[in-house]
Amino acid sequence: MLVGAIACSPAAPPADPPPMTSSDVPEPPPVTGPTFADDLAFLEAHGEVILLEAPHGGRVAVSPTYQGRVMTSAVTADGASLGYLNRPFIEKGETGTAFDNYGGEDRFWLGPEGGPYALYFAAGAEQDFAHWQTPAALQEGAWVATEVTPREVTFVRPMKLKNYAGTELSLEVRRTIRLLDGADVKAMLKAEMSFEGLGWVAFETENTITNTGEAAWTPATGLPSVWILAMYNPSPDTWVVVPFGTEAEGPIVKDDYFGKVPQDRLVLDEAGWLFFAADGEHRSKIGLPPSRAGAFAGSYSPSARLLTVVSYNRPDVVDRYVNSMWGKQDDPYAGDVINAYNDGPVAPGQPALGGFYEIETSSPAAALAPGASLTHRHRTLHVVGDPDDLAPVSTSALGRTPAQLHPPAG
Repeated sequence: MLVGAIACSPAAPPADPPPMTSSDVPEPPPVTGPTFADDLAFLEAHGEVILLEAPHGGRVAVSPTYQGRVMTSAVTADGASLGYLNRPFIEKGETGTAFDNYGGEDRFWLGPEGGPYALYFAAGAEQDFAHWQTPAALQEGAWVATEVTPREVTFVRPMKLKNYAGTELSLEVRRTIRLLDGADVKAMLKAEMSFEGLGWVAFETENTITNTGEAAWTPATGLPSVWILAMYNPSPDTWVVVPFGTEAEGPIVKDDYFGKVPQDRLVLDEAGWLFFAADGEHRSKIGLPPSRAGAFAGSYSPSARLLTVVSYNRPDVVDRYVNSMWGKQDDPYAGDVINAYNDGPVAPGQPALGGFYEIETSSPAAALAPGASLTHRHRTLHVVGDPDDLAPVSTSALGRTPAQLHPPAG
C-alpha cells in the first residue's frame, strides 16, 4: 500500500526467535568501498581519532576533531567501513560552510531545524536552502575528551545558540560514546540469542544537555531538543524500515519536508511497516510522530548482507517534540521522534550534499529550568551475516525476517 491514511489492527507480535545454529561465521561479501582500516588511516591523517575495540572484533572510530562524532565502525578491523565519510570535504579542511559535512554515523545536533524557534536560520531570514546555516557551535572546533577508557569516551562542551525568535540558549553538552557487549545487545533487543554465524558491532551515545543560563527554557520562547543523526553509505538495494503503530489516530508519516516523496520511494504496509528508499539518489526526508513511532528503526542491504538497527530511550508518555519543518508551522511542538533522510541533488542541476542516507532520533522538547538536564540515548547495532542467521535479530527489532525487509510486491 502506498502512503496514505490507513486503519487496521496491529500486527501480531513475532514469535520468539529460534536460536542461531551456524557454527562458523560465513565469509563476508567482498568489500566494495573503503575498509575500516582505510578510513581509520584517512581520519588519523586529518585529525585526532579515538579507537574503541571490542573483544569480539568490533571497532568504533570517534573523532574529537569533528565534534565528538562517531565517524565509522566495523565488525572487524579489515571489514567494510559502515559509516559515511565525506572524504573530499575533509581533505579541503573547510569549516564555516552552511553544512560542514564531514560525515559520521552518530553526530550531535540540536533541534528544531526550522519554524518559529529554528536554530538553523537567522532571525527574519527566509527559510530556504539559500539561507540554511548549521550553527557554528555544532560543527566548528575540536571537542576535548575528558574521560577515555578502552570501552568509552566522554566529551563535555559548553555552547551558546540563538534561535529564530531571538532567544539565547546557554547549555553544556555531556556526550559519552560506549561500546555495547552481547548482554547489552540482548537487553536492547529484549531477546535471548546467540551471535554465532554473525559479525557485529554495537555502540551507544548518551547525550545530556544542561541549561546553564539564568532563565528557564519555555515553549513561548522556544525549546531545543537533542537530535542524533546517523549517516550511512547508500546502495541501490538498501531500504530503511520503520515499524509503526496502527492504532493511533492522525498521520502515520510526514513525507513533504523537501517535496512529496515519490510513491515508489516510500511505501506503507498496512500491517505496520514503512519502507523508505536509501539509495542516495533523491533528496527526501520522512518523520514519524510520537503517537506512531516505536522503539526501533533500521535498514537492510541484501547485497552487503548488512542489517542495521537503531534504538533510543523512547519515553513511555507521548510528549512534546520540536517541529523541524522549514517555514510556517501550525504547531512548533508537533514534531517527529524518528526521521530518515535520503540524499540527492538539492535542486535540478545542483549537486547533492555528499551522497548518503540517515536514520535519526530525537529527544522530547527540553523544557528545562536553570541547572536542569535532559538525556537522550541513541544505540546502533550493525550485523553482517546470512539471512537465516540475521533473522532472529531482525524479527526481534523490526518484526520481520531479512527477506521481508523491503516493500511488499504490488
